[in-house]
Amino acid sequence: MTVGTAICRIWPTPATGPLTDAELATLYGRADGPHLRVNFVASADGAVTLDGYSAGLSGEPDKWVFGLLRMLCDGLVVAAGTLRHEGYRAVRLSEPRRAWRREHGLAEYPTLVVVSGSLRLDPAQAAFADAPVRPLVLTRSAAEPPPGLTEVAELIRCGDDRLDLAAGLAELRRRGLHQLLCEGGPYLFGALTAADLVDELCLTVAPLLAGAGPGRITAGDASPPRELPLRHALAADDGTLMLRYARE
Repeated sequence: MTVGTAICRIWPTPATGPLTDAELATLYGRADGPHLRVNFVASADGAVTLDGYSAGLSGEPDKWVFGLLRMLCDGLVVAAGTLRHEGYRAVRLSEPRRAWRREHGLAEYPTLVVVSGSLRLDPAQAAFADAPVRPLVLTRSAAEPPPGLTEVAELIRCGDDRLDLAAGLAELRRRGLHQLLCEGGPYLFGALTAADLVDELCLTVAPLLAGAGPGRITAGDASPPRELPLRHALAADDGTLMLRYARE
C-alpha cells in the first residue's frame, strides 16, 4: 500500500474501508485468457497531459494502481513516441511485487514491448540498456534498426507498409505474453481500438481542469464506437477516480 493514500471502492458495491494492495490486486486481477488492458490518466476535462507530460496528472493513487497493473501483466506495451517523450526507464518492480509474481508462477519482471514503425529508438535509453528482461520491438518488415538496437532488443517484424498490430499481438501471445498492458500513447490506443484489440480500459481521472490545448487519450483515424461496460469505480481520498471498463 502507498503510504498516506487511501483508495475505496464506491461502485458497484461500496467497500466499508480502504482497500489493501492485495485487495486491489484481486479487484484488477488477471484474465482467464489472452487480454489487452489499456491504462491512461486524464484530467476531469479530458486532457491527456499537463505541461506536455502525463506525469503532471498522476498523483499517488494513480501511481499505486499504475505499479499494480505492471505487476499483473506479462508484457508492457508502449509506443516509441511515448517511450521517448516520457523518458521511460527500465521496467523494474519492488521486491514485494516481484515476490507476488514468483508466487503466482510468473516471470520476475514483465517484458517491455515497444511499438515502432520507424525504429527511431535510442539503444542507450535506460528502457533498453538497463532492462532486466530483453525488450521486444514490434515493427515493419522494411524498417532499418539504428546501430546497437538489436544488441539490446529483439525485433518482431509484422507488416510491410503498415505495422500489423493484430499479427504483433498474436506473436506476443505465442511467446507466452498473454496478459498485455498498454500504457499508450494516444495514437497507439486509437490504432488498437480501430483494430478491435482492446479488452479493457483502466482510466484514472485526476481532479483538475487542464484547460484547452492538450489532446485526448486517443488519437488517429476514426473508428466505430465499441461497448465497454464499467466494472468498478474507485475513489481516493484526494478526489482521484479510478474507473475500470472491460468486455464481458
